[in-house]
Amino acid sequence: NKITNYKRKCNQNALFGMGNPLLDICAVVDKDFLDKYGLKPNDQILAEEKHKEMFEEIVKKFKAEYHAGGATQNSVKVAQWMIQEPHKVATFFGCIGKDKFGKILKEKAEEAHVDAHYYEQSEEPTGTCAACITGDNRSLVANLAAANCYKKEKHLDLEENWKLVEKAQVYYIAGFFLTVSLESILKVAKHASENNKIFCLNLSAPFICEFFKEALMKVMPYVDILFGNETEAAAFARERGFETEDIEEIAKKAQSLPKENKKRQRIVVFTQGKEGTVMTKGDKVETFPVLEINQSKIVDTNGAGDAFVGGFLSQLVQDKTFEQCIRAGHYAANVIIRHAGCTFPEKPDFQ
Repeated sequence: NKITNYKRKCNQNALFGMGNPLLDICAVVDKDFLDKYGLKPNDQILAEEKHKEMFEEIVKKFKAEYHAGGATQNSVKVAQWMIQEPHKVATFFGCIGKDKFGKILKEKAEEAHVDAHYYEQSEEPTGTCAACITGDNRSLVANLAAANCYKKEKHLDLEENWKLVEKAQVYYIAGFFLTVSLESILKVAKHASENNKIFCLNLSAPFICEFFKEALMKVMPYVDILFGNETEAAAFARERGFETEDIEEIAKKAQSLPKENKKRQRIVVFTQGKEGTVMTKGDKVETFPVLEINQSKIVDTNGAGDAFVGGFLSQLVQDKTFEQCIRAGHYAANVIIRHAGCTFPEKPDFQ
């Protein structure tokens, strides 16, 4: 029907995301709890042996809430929420277990109208992420479990799945997935680059910049839009030997790293919490102020960065200007910090 197509802002499966689907276990904790498990107030790490008991303790000792999470999944959900109609503009791939938590993730993706295609296996349980909230800080400890079992040949390479990849125009993968399946990321990134589509990557965490830098730099030539926050930008600059702590300089240097598809100049976008967001534009760097918010309105900042990316992608997939993408990112982040976890009201109020 021509009329409905005309009204459509974008096509189904136009946005593709792939990452670690995790169930967030969110709780407001105290400093003693952070100290006991050696956690920084504001950080993202992978769970080690010493964190095993923490997942039980957080549920027993504090009032824990469960939310569907995982950075990339959060972002594509927010993008879908911002777009509203049609449903299933966003596609998501990742690995879960055949268990209760996996079932919750499937239901939540469906409720968010995301076209999620999970690779389901029974060796490992569905991954979880403890979000330890103190004030407006959040310390994330991810126990990847099933998320770590994603296999290119078992899922991405399957004809019906790869068809969904080909349908997309914009691709987004959080750096966290670099620890899981570099070959899956490269296959998608090369497809985007060869077809002049837009491939976006997030630095995601200081530990990615530090311990997975080889994998990160293998993907970098295909990155059209690089996201990160101020801490990740600083870690990236240190690891790359940029010899500057100035966020605008770091953005410029990241922009000029080698790139495969010469038809698009790389764009670098760094958020800085309540400070302005920095974006490279041509050979300039611009700063965009975030929306003011009263401290008392902030419930928790968990998911704010993911929401920013989701808002940004929602406009990118509709061919809007980068300024409009940033405005939408700021709007979405502003909404998410008023709610627990990466959750949002029924409809956005963004023009």
